[in-house]
Amino acid sequence: MKNYRRVQVDGGGSTVDKNYDNEDGGRMRLKPSGNNANENQEPFSGINVRRKASFHRDIKRDYLDIPSHPYLMKVLQKRGDSHVFFADKVMKFTGSGKMKRHILLITNIAIYIVDPETDALKRRIVLAAVEKISLSELSDNFFAIIIPTEYDILMASKRKTEIVTVLFEAIKNASNYELELVFSNSFKYNATAELVKEVQFEEVEGGVKTRILRK
Repeated sequence: MKNYRRVQVDGGGSTVDKNYDNEDGGRMRLKPSGNNANENQEPFSGINVRRKASFHRDIKRDYLDIPSHPYLMKVLQKRGDSHVFFADKVMKFTGSGKMKRHILLITNIAIYIVDPETDALKRRIVLAAVEKISLSELSDNFFAIIIPTEYDILMASKRKTEIVTVLFEAIKNASNYELELVFSNSFKYNATAELVKEVQFEEVEGGVKTRILRK
């Protein structure tokens, strides 16, 4: 018998059924976005069913005011990053299936995952290591960043469209190749080096139901 717990995800419109069977000092410059997101903005081009609000949402990119956080400035400057393309808090899923709020930073060089409670850098992934992003075709908040040489990251954010667009642009500028986006209402990801999970999406009345299953 599989046991599920439903959790409301920040941003509304999505719920998660999680399967717990067997689971235990310079100024950083922000690259300007130019204008607002629109329905035909790369890389989505209308493929997935996004919320109408996301088509016209103002793109701010730095939602944390990074220059006002010395510890974030120190983390970035120590590693030679010259531009921050995106900064915000997201929900990150741990290997055991728990959700925890983390800071997501996307720069011209790498992706950073920072614990806002301890100010500790939890993970840094160079852009060149990212193979693809897995998403559903529905209007949910979830996306998985697939990193074949390490383990993957599953996150949820009400700014998913903006995050994916920024990653697409950053990787294209840094490596001159286009990030692959895979749209499916069921996809697998490596939660740890040894653990594979599957995310399943189902459109239901009032939103999207999401199940995260251990394979």
